Amino acid sequence: MGVAAGPIRVVVAKPGLDGHDRGAKVIARALRDAGMEVIYTGLHQTPAQIVGTAIQEDADAIGLSILSGAHNTLFAAVLELLKERDAEDIKVFGGGIIPEADIAPLKEMGVAEIFTPGATMTSVVDWVRVNVGQSV
Repeated sequence: MGVAAGPIRVVVAKPGLDGHDRGAKVIARALRDAGMEVIYTGLHQTPAQIVGTAIQEDADAIGLSILSGAHNTLFAAVLELLKERDAEDIKVFGGGIIPEADIAPLKEMGVAEIFTPGATMTSVVDWVRVNVGQSV
């Protein structure tokens, strides 16, 4: 991609059947307030819809908020679709109710970062700024 031509672009998504999106909206607002362009997809998105939106919007990162317990399946599906679409340069990060024991396997799978309950908005914004900003 080369040097970023503008602000970092992040798709924030709620995959699966999880109906609680307050946390995703708070993260989206924090990223937007930090000068990033944020596309919030809304509730009940499929991995294909999320990846399609990220590619269409020329996103630098996808942030997934998962509270349903389906994190292993949903992260894997998003990563696989990014690979199939030759878009592995889009970094995937996420948060929600994810057990500590699942974090290392998710990172081995290719998830760039997992934020657990209690993570501050500042820590998420700073991580995106440093880790996603470098790749664009």
